[in-house]
Amino acid sequence: MVAILPCAASAEAPAAVRVDSSPVLASYPAEGVVEAVRSATLAAQTQGRILEMTVDAGDRVKRGDLVIRIDAAAATQAVAGAQAQVEQARANAINARAQYERTQGLFEQKFVSQAALDQAEASLRAAEAALRAAEAGRGQATVARGFASLAAPMDGIVARRDAQPGEMAQPGRALLTIYDPTEMRVVADLPQSRLEALRRGPLSARVEFPDSGRWVESEHVELIPTADPRTHTVQARVGLPAEYAGVLPGTFARVHFATGEQSRIGVPPEAIVRRGEITGVYVQQADGGFVLRQVRLGEALSDGRIEVLAGLAPAESVATDAVKAGIAVKRGAAR
Repeated sequence: MVAILPCAASAEAPAAVRVDSSPVLASYPAEGVVEAVRSATLAAQTQGRILEMTVDAGDRVKRGDLVIRIDAAAATQAVAGAQAQVEQARANAINARAQYERTQGLFEQKFVSQAALDQAEASLRAAEAALRAAEAGRGQATVARGFASLAAPMDGIVARRDAQPGEMAQPGRALLTIYDPTEMRVVADLPQSRLEALRRGPLSARVEFPDSGRWVESEHVELIPTADPRTHTVQARVGLPAEYAGVLPGTFARVHFATGEQSRIGVPPEAIVRRGEITGVYVQQADGGFVLRQVRLGEALSDGRIEVLAGLAPAESVATDAVKAGIAVKRGAAR
């Protein structure tokens, strides 16, 4: 415990607030990462040189916008070859049908046997099947040529570009990642030991962004019904309101899962003074003066106060402004 000479009560003495143990919402903090609910990675489905990429990371796109164009020369030649095969198969089918009809006429006149008619019919069926196969091949080649132009599957923002114009696209290679910024969530892993406490009541959580000091109530909390066999944790998905759409994927966040109410002692953040490795508050004495007392702090409470784990007792009063209290103490010591 660190103490400084108390200051005398005066009109300039800082205001004090009574510290009492009050029920607050208890929570379990877990570190998480922001991610988009909807995202898509565009990958090449045909081989060819990338001719054009119309967007870069950070650009906004609309659904249906052309974003990547791959050289379709090889695919075009494949379509032409497939079309030629269709024409050949069609000619063979026409010839087979004519042969079948001639054989049928001869059979009716008793000039050919049943076996000859059956063979002509089989040739016709084979030719018609070959025509259908050729038409299917032409359809596949046409679809493959369509893969040379990639469009945005949703309204969103380009998160990452993994290729450059001039590079060779290979089937399966990721080229572009797009996400929808209007639906974001925080993903955190919870140990199995905490699940029982969380399931006792309705699932709720508050999300803290330590870098900016912002807090937000979650839209909904979802627990994935499977556990990771390596870490023995369960993934929780915490939805963010639409007004937090500007949060970037990958941003660090801390999720505070509600576990019920507990009686805790808390002080305003302005009452806390930090001097090197010492953390304390100015406690009011019977004569109205203040002394600096070292305390051990916990986490931020749901009402904005900071939890005091040790160093204070209920019914004591602390200065609401640590700076003013420190000045008053120094003046009292100077006298």
